[in-house]
Amino acid sequence: MTRLNTEQYVDGNALAGPLAEVFAVDVTAAVERCIGCGRAGPVAALRVYQHAPGLVARCPGCDAVVMRVVRGPDTAWLDLKGTMSLQIPLASSG
Repeated sequence: MTRLNTEQYVDGNALAGPLAEVFAVDVTAAVERCIGCGRAGPVAALRVYQHAPGLVARCPGCDAVVMRVVRGPDTAWLDLKGTMSLQIPLASSG
């Protein structure tokens, strides 16, 4: 697999705004596990490419696509096929 130029992407914090429209929590603090290499880390550490119609997030360990986010006028699409799990921290209720 050819490694992509590191200057083409931004970090996973670019997903904060689009994902805030879908989730009631800050998903960039969630721990994502890559289905390709098994690497676990915060969503904020993903490599996000903004040059597609939407956002494409890749694993910093193996470059596999782990997440896609596309926003339309009144609909959002979230593809997590490359994510084995997404551990989302919740505020305690007590």
